[in-house]
Amino acid sequence: MDIYDGLYVIWGLFFLIFGICVGSFSNVLIYRLPRAQSVNFPPSHCTKCGKTLKFYHNVPLLSWLFLRGRCAFCKAKISPIYPLVEATSGALMLLCFYKECGDMLNIQTLASAVLLGLCFIMLLALSLIDIKFKAVPDVLLFAALGFALIYAACEILWFGDFSAFINACGFAFGFWLLRLIVSAAMKKEAMGSADIFIAAIIGAVLPLKLALFAVYLAAILTLPVYALVRKSGYELAFVPFLSAGLVTTYVFDTEILNFIKILYE
Repeated sequence: MDIYDGLYVIWGLFFLIFGICVGSFSNVLIYRLPRAQSVNFPPSHCTKCGKTLKFYHNVPLLSWLFLRGRCAFCKAKISPIYPLVEATSGALMLLCFYKECGDMLNIQTLASAVLLGLCFIMLLALSLIDIKFKAVPDVLLFAALGFALIYAACEILWFGDFSAFINACGFAFGFWLLRLIVSAAMKKEAMGSADIFIAAIIGAVLPLKLALFAVYLAAILTLPVYALVRKSGYELAFVPFLSAGLVTTYVFDTEILNFIKILYE
């Protein structure tokens, strides 16, 4: 293993651990923001008995494993969602590092990986909140959009490439127009305003062809779920599907482009 390979491994471990830690904090956001609670006070505590947790009860992933998924005080069951969010966040950050820094390891690619990783983790938090509460906290939505737009701004600053910013504006306008038309046709509000922001994020992160595919994939993923829940009256959240379409397309971008090329040859 040469020096570059060693640095690559070290940075990879850093991104994994950093993502897990951000995921741990996003668990706080997922629980408290929809309930209009402060993210700073009170300190981390058991939601059943109210006891304040010790610092060693809050170690991401490890504490849940050592405590066997139960509160250290009242032994109430701790949802496995917490470690799953942390593990998924670590995986997302590591994926962004691999995709952005796979060919070149420098300050530009590292910054891009951090920005996209944070954006994707915010989208994960938004998706979970939207599924459970049918609400999208503005602070998380604007944070995700902010990371995506900074990523697009970096493309302008470093490479003089305005396409990401133009795509973001175009997709936001397209979704706004679609919402306007569908709402007028149905004579009631259709789609959520959050979907417009997620569309802007998709446009900022992906090139045009891939961004269109991500939206198409989101629609395809929605159909079977909608068929299952439509009779129950459950209001289907679209943010998780748009987010899933974005991340999936980002990860498999080369394969998807090859598929599109074969399809239209």
